[in-house]
Amino acid sequence: MVTADAFNVSATAEDSNRDRYNMSGKIFVVDDEESMCNFMAIMLQKEGYEVEVSQSGRTAVDKIVSGGYDLVIADMMMPEMTGLELLTEVKATNPDQGFIVMTAFASVESAIEAMKLGASDYITKPFKIDEIKLIIDKVIFHNQIVDENKSLKKQLGKIENLEAFIGMSEPVLKLKELVKQVARVDSTVLLRGESGTGKDILTRAIHALSDRSSGPLITINCAAIPETLLESELFGHGKGAFTGAIRNKDGLFKVADGGTFFLDEIGNTSLAIQVKLLRVLEEKKITPVGETEQIPVDVRLICATNAELENDVDAGRFRADLFYRLNVIPIQIPPLRERIEDIPLLVDHFVESFCARHKLSGKIVLPEVYNFLAHYGWPGNVRELENTIERAVLMTKSDTLSSSSFPKRIIQGKPDGLVNNIDHKNPTLESIEKAYIHWVLEQTDGNKSKAARTLGIDASTLYRKLDKYKMGKEKVLK
Repeated sequence: MVTADAFNVSATAEDSNRDRYNMSGKIFVVDDEESMCNFMAIMLQKEGYEVEVSQSGRTAVDKIVSGGYDLVIADMMMPEMTGLELLTEVKATNPDQGFIVMTAFASVESAIEAMKLGASDYITKPFKIDEIKLIIDKVIFHNQIVDENKSLKKQLGKIENLEAFIGMSEPVLKLKELVKQVARVDSTVLLRGESGTGKDILTRAIHALSDRSSGPLITINCAAIPETLLESELFGHGKGAFTGAIRNKDGLFKVADGGTFFLDEIGNTSLAIQVKLLRVLEEKKITPVGETEQIPVDVRLICATNAELENDVDAGRFRADLFYRLNVIPIQIPPLRERIEDIPLLVDHFVESFCARHKLSGKIVLPEVYNFLAHYGWPGNVRELENTIERAVLMTKSDTLSSSSFPKRIIQGKPDGLVNNIDHKNPTLESIEKAYIHWVLEQTDGNKSKAARTLGIDASTLYRKLDKYKMGKEKVLK
């Protein structure tokens, strides 16, 4: 028999819980004995609960499944439908439904079976009134704690992710409002903008604000994985599908099931991969490499690119049908140079963050710093600003950041020679990419591995681009 001592809950703690939480929820009692139903109804109503009763599990199941009850209390042995059968059917639809079973058979086997099927607790007949009150309060209290934690976690995720995209300029405020609106629907999103503008932050915000926030958020950079491995990473593979495939492997689409999948640099995928992505969007199914059986997946897709996909479509490098399916909700992220009024907020945030991370005393930023940072072009956008501030914080021994803390090119508002040579009125994607690669290599002192990580691409991809732009012999790469 379950006793009050088993729960180790004092009267004081119980009263405290009742004060903090609403212990006047709705309870549904199911028992084939009319006298038991009446007894439970009277007792629970005196405790402040709203009570509904039924002498038939079959009759009660539809009402319970429809939801709205904080707790169901059902007898184990009933005609038509037993308490275990009722529990199983209710849990199949409402997995979080609080449920207590009552049994006249004080057997460990029946209790274990009920708990395995999802019962919150069980009571043996005959029982003491104080005991059942304690058990009921405990279950409802526990469920309310769980609901509160879920709500707080969701709200915290929303706040953190929205505030992580720092800025109060008009473009940013409009962007945040759009993100809130987009998050409510389940359509595919295409994030567009230059490198370093914060596409990953917006992805986390959309996920946190969506109904999928309790599910996984999986991200992959399509440019960072060799094409030969990308298909297996996305869709999985079967044992023996290729050399080295010694076991079955789930693809990231399956891992992301029930959540959100972020494909960064979608423009770097091959036409063969694009065909499979289109099939996922149309059929909501994937086929692992080397397998024939399709696997259903429920995933919200968010893609990002810093390229002009329309040009790639015209050139035959990107499928038009896939582009139209991805471009359902396009979101254009403004570059930092178009929201310079946000630079002081970003600078203060990064200074505080890096001082805390590296356990340094706080540093004061002189007004002159905000001024020349606002006049710099920031081809690397917020990521470049973040790296610049981190270097300034670490290299400045005093407690003040001044012009001496920054490179001359930033103070003078000149990113570098390559960037200055860009035709800013009609820049080509190649000229921008070449300038940015040059800048990153300069920041990493020519360390190509570190530069590849900063760029978010695979080292082999960086080497191909260096060869393409004939940058391999430049001084910066020594």
